[in-house]
Amino acid sequence: MQHFEVAVVGGGLTGSVAALALARAGRKVVLVAPAAEVSDQRTTALMDQSIRLLERLGVWDEIAPHAAALSVMQIIDGTKRLLRAPTTQFRAMDVGLSAFGYNMPNQALHATLNAAVTAEANVTRIDDRVGLYDFGEERVALTLAGGQGLTTDFVIAADGKNSAAREAAGIGVRRWSYSQTAIVLNFSHSVPHGNISTEFHTETGPFTQVPLPGSRSSLVWVVTPDQARELAGLPASDLATRIEARMQSMLGKVTVDSTPQTWPLSSLMAERFGKGRLALVGEAAHAFPPIGAQGLNLSLRDIIELSELLTSDPERPVPADAGDRFNRRRRPDIMTRTFGVDVLNRSLLSDLLPVQMARAAGLHLLASAPPLRNLVMQEGIEPGRGLRSLVEALRKEVRR
Repeated sequence: MQHFEVAVVGGGLTGSVAALALARAGRKVVLVAPAAEVSDQRTTALMDQSIRLLERLGVWDEIAPHAAALSVMQIIDGTKRLLRAPTTQFRAMDVGLSAFGYNMPNQALHATLNAAVTAEANVTRIDDRVGLYDFGEERVALTLAGGQGLTTDFVIAADGKNSAAREAAGIGVRRWSYSQTAIVLNFSHSVPHGNISTEFHTETGPFTQVPLPGSRSSLVWVVTPDQARELAGLPASDLATRIEARMQSMLGKVTVDSTPQTWPLSSLMAERFGKGRLALVGEAAHAFPPIGAQGLNLSLRDIIELSELLTSDPERPVPADAGDRFNRRRRPDIMTRTFGVDVLNRSLLSDLLPVQMARAAGLHLLASAPPLRNLVMQEGIEPGRGLRSLVEALRKEVRR
């Protein structure tokens, strides 16, 4: 029976990065995932910390030609409510960056990561799914659906919202849904985007345009399920007209480039994110609506933390309590981001005047207070980054 130091279960973006990161750090890894055709039309905006991870893994140069910089991110209140928030802009140059991050098609990410994992000598790929987990004190035994058995020192579950690994370990999960559906598509436009991403806040949720290379952008438009069905069924020219109107013609004439896809919105958070010889990453641990470019960035922070934990000394065996340590380290970041996205999304849907007042006041404060805005920007890029900058600034003042 083959033995591996780490078994990564799940072959999506999160699982591929996890396998590559652990293998490049010296661990013997098996990646277990059924072969699947990738038809994901979505794009992903990866922030600076995530880009630096891809650079360290040696895959960023392959992805970069497909990506567009996010130099400015702005929020525009597109509601018709009595209390409306001011337009708020966040500029990367204000926090010493040329770009907050980059937006790229998921298919380009999948293709590059798949090629890198295939070429990695420390990764063994098995196109199957795990049928049975046996979590022991010394190791974990996996029985695959095809009958093959293997053992591993540690399991990284990247097998999505309905994680079988999570269930086998007896870890509960809290789920909640929203009466919202996201329409995802790409479009071209006659006015250059200038590397500016715009998020319109509407009564049904965010309408988010994110730059792609050239005069193209990706769109995530959150509406009610009935509106999603209507919009997805429109001829491309009519849908383009609706998009242009919603954007107030900021990017000129719009042409829809891809078939719209619809994604019902829901959230999920595991009761814990690791246990013994298991760690949950990506949507096996957390999932929430596409607001503020947090989803995959949060998943990659899972991998950064886990890689540091498991490879600080790659010559030593993986400790039996590595999952518990991972849980303690990741809990503050995951809970904070999940709660923040949930509150912001619900504030857009609420008709309660106090909620609208609080949201408008918060954005007004960010628009009018550059130091606070810079702090929020840096925390959005990387947890703790803003606080570290604040402490460093205070130290410089004291030295003076």
